[in-house]
Amino acid sequence: MEKPDFNITEVNKIIRGRRSMFFAQFKENDPVDDAVIEEILENATWAPSHKLTEPWSFIVFAGDGRQKFADYQSELYKERTTKNGTFNEAAYMRFKENPLKASHIIAIKMKHDPKAGLPVMEEIAAVAMAVQNMYLSASAHGLAAFWGTGGPTFWPEAKPWFGLEEEDMLMGFFYIAKPATENWPVGKRKPAAEKTDWVR
Repeated sequence: MEKPDFNITEVNKIIRGRRSMFFAQFKENDPVDDAVIEEILENATWAPSHKLTEPWSFIVFAGDGRQKFADYQSELYKERTTKNGTFNEAAYMRFKENPLKASHIIAIKMKHDPKAGLPVMEEIAAVAMAVQNMYLSASAHGLAAFWGTGGPTFWPEAKPWFGLEEEDMLMGFFYIAKPATENWPVGKRKPAAEKTDWVR
């Protein structure tokens, strides 16, 4: 294969221009084309992984599927919190209504194969890099997106609903929509020099 001719200016631009945009910044009832979502997921699969385990897998909730996800997480929240007396009506409604504000919701899964003999941390890191590819791709398309770990992410009893085994992990949800405004969020980072030591 011939060495690709990368454009470092554009690479820097997309990495440093990527932003998280949340429900309040989503344009509702104007879905993103499925082909764009498929491209974003294809780019996700090009993340690095040790031994090429490719531990990531996804569930895309689109159209009426968003309602199925919203109903599931809100009712599971209600069931869990009613048992321990912490039920909150406002939280319940957020679980029920927020998913419908997104165009697509992508469940992020880490499928761990113990036979591969890799530390779980490496597999988690690989999935996180896949999500970064999704972030960059969404930003390149001018889309609003964020990775959230609320709701069923850390609820063990939710694993079967997402097709996960005991050794697997649900690593949150990637929400995507068209932005409600043309204004792009401003970002701020400390210079790398402030967090870097050089040994020569």
